[in-house]
Amino acid sequence: MLRISEIRLPLEHSPEALAAAVADRLAIAPADVLQLSVFRRSHDARKASALMFIYSVDVVVPNEAGLLAKFAGDHRLQPTPDMSYHFVGRAPEKLLARPIVVGFGPAGIFAALVLAQAGFRPIVLERGKAVRERTQDTWGLWRKKVLDPESNVQFGEGGAGTFSDGKLYSQIKDPQHYGRKVLVEFVKAGAPAEILYVAKPHIGTFRLVGMVEQMRREIEQLGGEVRFQQRVTGLQIDQGRVRGVTLASGEELCGEHVVLAVGHSARDTFEMLYRSAVFMEAKAFSIGLRIEHPQSLIDRARFGPNAGNALLGAADYKLVHHCRNGRSVYSFCMCPGGTVVAATSEPNRVVTNGMSQYSRNERNANAGIVVGITPLDYPGGPLAGIALQRDLETRAFELGGGTYEAPAQRVGDFLAGRPSTHLGSVIPSYQPGVRLTDLATALPNYAIEAIREALPAFERQIRGFAMPDAILTGVETRTSSPLRITRAADGQSVNVKGLYPAGEGAGYAGGILSAGVDGIKTAEAVIREMLKAGAG
Repeated sequence: MLRISEIRLPLEHSPEALAAAVADRLAIAPADVLQLSVFRRSHDARKASALMFIYSVDVVVPNEAGLLAKFAGDHRLQPTPDMSYHFVGRAPEKLLARPIVVGFGPAGIFAALVLAQAGFRPIVLERGKAVRERTQDTWGLWRKKVLDPESNVQFGEGGAGTFSDGKLYSQIKDPQHYGRKVLVEFVKAGAPAEILYVAKPHIGTFRLVGMVEQMRREIEQLGGEVRFQQRVTGLQIDQGRVRGVTLASGEELCGEHVVLAVGHSARDTFEMLYRSAVFMEAKAFSIGLRIEHPQSLIDRARFGPNAGNALLGAADYKLVHHCRNGRSVYSFCMCPGGTVVAATSEPNRVVTNGMSQYSRNERNANAGIVVGITPLDYPGGPLAGIALQRDLETRAFELGGGTYEAPAQRVGDFLAGRPSTHLGSVIPSYQPGVRLTDLATALPNYAIEAIREALPAFERQIRGFAMPDAILTGVETRTSSPLRITRAADGQSVNVKGLYPAGEGAGYAGGILSAGVDGIKTAEAVIREMLKAGAG
């Protein structure tokens, strides 16, 4: 089979056009294209008036070796690589020990799934509730201003990614095609097959709920065990090796291979790890605000006369600006046709995030407009970033009136340095509602200055981006983990053997796909160590 890339066709091409383009590219008869499947489809939006689909395809044709020789040196025509997943080992018939997975977000799900598929029957401990119960609790905050600190956007089956756009793309290097394993498992669990080939696949919250449940069922059918409302409050460490975990109930579970796949909001867990002397270090993250525009404005700016074409869907964007004060401002977690959501996990704090459904057909587009910060901005050790997050989230709660409403401001007023007193044409989507105010004190001065400089710069890239009626909502603080639970090359903590930090909370991923990939890699590290130690 051959993989051919960079085949360009008009948006409205016929079903037969792709095979004809392949035949033309290879200088063979159309009848000699015996089999064709799309590996990747993207579009080139640099010229909005002349948008093109760009395909990479896998084809079966006669005399493939001869064609490879004919096109030798052409990097756009290569043998199709083997992207199937290969297990690094299997559990023996008599399993002497079971690994423990703490957390059931994307990293924990894929760590547990791979361990279960390899026969290791993992025990999963998730502090929150099953996904459907969790969804009801999350709506309790959005609709009734009632927060459950153990069941919300951050905590529960599926992790924070469940209440997001369900984006399934990443810029990580993935030479072993772990990302393909993630996508294949999602399709098995009910995701649309198109996520295997579209350039920027996404699923949306409603579909993710059913998929997460299906993946849990597979883990359980393979002998794994998923326990909800089981918060880990301690590690049993002896002579530099983990021996088990302690739960909030007082129960102790023995286990010498513990995957720590907590999310970046598991602040009490980070504090426990710090007290247990597990090595951690502060890392860079970002803080900022959410911005909302009419989705139609973004569609026109990106697609021109093709705006509204069902083949293209809702347009997205990715922006970055390097400021005079040395800061970088960039768009984060852009959600086309989505909503801004309340994402706090702690009482009396306000946090924003973005979410879209699969259809992406809500009125507004939203994205975080965030400023990169480093440990130099929050000195004081590995937990100092958490302290900064909490301060900003508490301030947002106060600015919003102390009712979980979020502080908001029109862009025109924000740039002019005056409080907003009324809404314009853009209606904020945040629930349980917003309170118009002045966001100048919602973030450190350097961040406010940087965002004020960046918005006009973004206007030069997307006309209308700095429109006066666009809405800013605060605050965005949980862009990534503010610390890293440092691990060695074998996947284990640098100072606690048997402890495997994984995913976003550990500081090794950012988003559903990269967290799932990291979960797979971590499961492989556990399998290798268990087989090496004879614990399997």
